[in-house]
Amino acid sequence: MEIMHVVFVLTILCFGLANGQIYDVLKFGAKGDGTTDDSEPKLSATQRPTQLHFQGCSNLQITGITSVNSPKNHISISNCKNVVITKIKLVAPDLSPNTDGVDISGSSNVNIFDTIIGTGDDCVAINTGSINIYITRMFCGPGHGISVGSLGRNGEESEVENVLVTDCTFNKTDNGARIKTWPNGKGYARNIAFKNINLIDTKNPIIINQNYIDKGRILDVEKSAVAISNVTFTDIHGTSQLDEIVKIDCSKVTYCKNIILDQIDITTVNGKKPIVECNNVYGKSSNGNEIDGCFMQQ
Repeated sequence: MEIMHVVFVLTILCFGLANGQIYDVLKFGAKGDGTTDDSEPKLSATQRPTQLHFQGCSNLQITGITSVNSPKNHISISNCKNVVITKIKLVAPDLSPNTDGVDISGSSNVNIFDTIIGTGDDCVAINTGSINIYITRMFCGPGHGISVGSLGRNGEESEVENVLVTDCTFNKTDNGARIKTWPNGKGYARNIAFKNINLIDTKNPIIINQNYIDKGRILDVEKSAVAISNVTFTDIHGTSQLDEIVKIDCSKVTYCKNIILDQIDITTVNGKKPIVECNNVYGKSSNGNEIDGCFMQQ
């Protein structure tokens, strides 16, 4: 007898909710087991559904849930206001594609704290339309770290501002603090800060990539870029799997402006001298010549 595993997906549309109303997804029948669909043909990464999708919510609270082996991203927050996410645990294998922990888009005043996220993609992905995002005391790993972006895909107008990530740990993640934008995008990502970040054998601790392109794509002539400005990396400490501890690769069209590197104390697991690589960056650092040489003179 053939057994088909059914994917459980919960989408919640919220309009005009009472202030402070608490939503317990378990009351909606969600079990958070994330069983994938083993029927043929298998679904591609883009076809697989999100485990929990919250859209158009105000004063949303997500507390105390666990999601395991989501088919795609675990939690999606779209066009929501005043969101609190705390004491959740999101888990997926480190090689599972597109299993982001929390995806945020078109939302404002989102607070995420005291959480554990270990997946095959970003622990948190902060996408266009995200304003006033606060993430603290998150244990992230495995995964791709906490990312702003990607932004500006296919010439999209993207806007992200006022993001604070503080007091978090990245454990053996592919990236730590990351901002990524596509060439020929438009808009801005500004007023972003990563503070007091602990790294445990992270591959790319600090990375801004303004030339982000998926595998197999070819870059046309770059005519525009999502402008990146007012970004602070401060008190970033721990160990890196790779020698390159800082990589800030910015566009010749807009450059990255007012980038601050302060109290960066990252050592390599192999004991080699850390490497810093920067292109088209205006900013400053408190770390002396090692990182100061990264910046262009204004």
